Amino acid sequence: MAIIGVDLGTTNSLAAIYTPEGPVIIPNSFGDHLTPSVVSVADDGEILTGKIALERRFTAPTATASVFKRQMGTKKEYKLNGKTFLPEELSSLILKKLKEDAEIFLGEPVEEAVISCPAYFSEAQRRATKTAGELAGLRVERIISEPTAAAIAYGLHERRGAHKALVFDLGGGTFDVSILEFSNDIMEVRAVAGDNYLGGEDFDDVLIDLFMAANRLKESDLEERDDAAIYKAAEAAKLAFSNFRTVTMQAQVHGEPMTMGISLQDYETNCQALLARLKTPVVRALTDASVRVKDIGSVVLVGGATKLPIVRTFVGRLFGVIPSSTIHPDEAVALGAAIQAAMKERNEDVKEILLTDVCSYTLGVEIAHVRPSGLLQSGIYEPIIERNTTIPASHVDTFYTVHDNQKKVDVKVYQGESRNVRDNVFLGQVSIDVPSGPAGSESVDIRFTYDVNGILEVEVTSGSTGQVVRTVIEKNPGAMSPEQIEESLKALAGLKIHPRERDEYRFLLEKGERLYQESSGDMRDRISEAIGAFDEVLDRQNQEEIDEFAAKFREFLDAVENE
Repeated sequence: MAIIGVDLGTTNSLAAIYTPEGPVIIPNSFGDHLTPSVVSVADDGEILTGKIALERRFTAPTATASVFKRQMGTKKEYKLNGKTFLPEELSSLILKKLKEDAEIFLGEPVEEAVISCPAYFSEAQRRATKTAGELAGLRVERIISEPTAAAIAYGLHERRGAHKALVFDLGGGTFDVSILEFSNDIMEVRAVAGDNYLGGEDFDDVLIDLFMAANRLKESDLEERDDAAIYKAAEAAKLAFSNFRTVTMQAQVHGEPMTMGISLQDYETNCQALLARLKTPVVRALTDASVRVKDIGSVVLVGGATKLPIVRTFVGRLFGVIPSSTIHPDEAVALGAAIQAAMKERNEDVKEILLTDVCSYTLGVEIAHVRPSGLLQSGIYEPIIERNTTIPASHVDTFYTVHDNQKKVDVKVYQGESRNVRDNVFLGQVSIDVPSGPAGSESVDIRFTYDVNGILEVEVTSGSTGQVVRTVIEKNPGAMSPEQIEESLKALAGLKIHPRERDEYRFLLEKGERLYQESSGDMRDRISEAIGAFDEVLDRQNQEEIDEFAAKFREFLDAVENE
C-alpha cells in the first residue's frame, strides 16, 4: 500500500506520491496542487476545507480558521459556528482532505504518510503534527524536517563529492534555515535555526499597516469583513510585485473603494525589520555549524514566500550567489517527503541515503548556584544536550545536593535557550531519594538520551546508593493525551464533512457570495440573480443541466472578479 508524502503548510498544504517516473504532486478535487490550509464551519454544521473555506474567510470570518499551524502544540481553541477545535484537529481536517484526494488519484486506500514540519519545531509541535495525522486516519511513523525534504527533492545527496548546502525555507507562517553536509550517501544536518512566527503572513501585515495609514483607518473602526477585504487586497498586492515594480492595493472598506499605490523599493524599505529577522537565524545556524558563508556550495529557496522579489534579492546579497529555485518553492517539500516515503518502502528506484538530524533546542535541567555572598540562587538552567547536537545522542552530567540534610533531589527537565528556566519550556520531572548529609556530599548522575523520534529518556543515578530512577519524557506541554486523542477521534467522526464530489458547486456559490458582498448597485443585483438561478438548477439534480450551468456561472463570476 502506497505511502504519501505530505507538506502540512501554514498557508497551503499538498501531498505527493513516488512513481516510476519520480515524485508527482497529487491534485485535489479542483485539479490544483495546493490546498489552502483553511477550515470553515457552515451554518448547517457542515465542515468545509481548502479552496471553499478560503472563500468563506472573507464572507464568514468568525466561522473560518487559518494560520493555525503557528499554534500547533498549544491548547489554543478555535470556536467556529458553535464548534470548538484545537490546532491539531483543524490540521487533521486538512490532512483528511489530502488523504481523500490521494485515494481518488491512486484508486486505493491510503493509510500511511510521511509528514513534514519546520526544522525548528519543538518536540510538542512535532507530536501535535503526528497527532493530526493520526486523527486523519493516517499512520505517521516518520516526521521529516521541511529543509531536509527539500534537499532530497533537489537531489543534493546525489551530487559527486562532499559539499555543504543551505536551505532557506520561508513559508506562510514559519521560517527555517538548515545547513546540510553531504558525503558518501550521507546527508548530515549540521545546524538548524529559525523563527516559528515569521513568514509570508508578516509581509502581508506590512502592506496592511501601510494601507491603513494611507487611508487614515483605525483597527477599531473596521468590521470583520473590512479586515478580510484589506487582508485579501494585501495578498494580491504582494503577489503582484513578482511582475510589477509598482502596484495598487484596492479594497472595499465601509462599502467605499479605497486604494494605495506603492513601489517595490518602498515596500522593501518598510520590510527592513522583517529582513533583519531573517538574517538572525542564518547567522546563528552558520555559527552553530562552524561554517563560513564562502563554504556554502549551494543555497536552495523553499516556501511560497521566497517568491517575493525582495526576499530573493535579500538572499542573493547575503550569500553573493544566485539561489536555486528550479523546483517550484511551494512543491519542493512535498516532493521530498514523497521520496522519503519511497525510501521508507525501500523502493528499488530510489537511492538509499543515511539521514542524520539534530536536536533543534537545548535540553537541560534546573539547578541552583551558591553566590559568593553565600545566598542560594535557584531557577538556573543547565544544558545537558546542546541544540544542534546530532541525534540520537546520550550525555551525562553529575550534580550535587545544595542543602544540609537533603533527602531528595527533584530533577526538573526543560527545553530552551534561556539562562533562566522560567523563560524555557518545562517538559517533566523525576525525583530520587538520597542519603541525608551535609550540602554537596551527595551526588547524582543525570543522563539524557534523545532519539530520532523526539523521545527523551531521563535516567538519574545516586552516586552513593547506586539507585536508578528512569522516566521517558513524552507528555509535552500542549500535547494531547491518548484519552484526548480517542475522544477527539469520536468527535471528528461525527462531523458532517462536505462531500468531495460537490466541491466545485459549493466553491462557485461561496465565490458568488463573496463577490456579492464586495459589489454594489446593479452588479450586486446581477450576482444575486445568478446565485439564485444556480441554486435552482442544483435543486433539480439534473447532472447534465448542472454541469452546463456551472460552466456559464463560473465564466460570469470570473468576469466580475476581473473587471
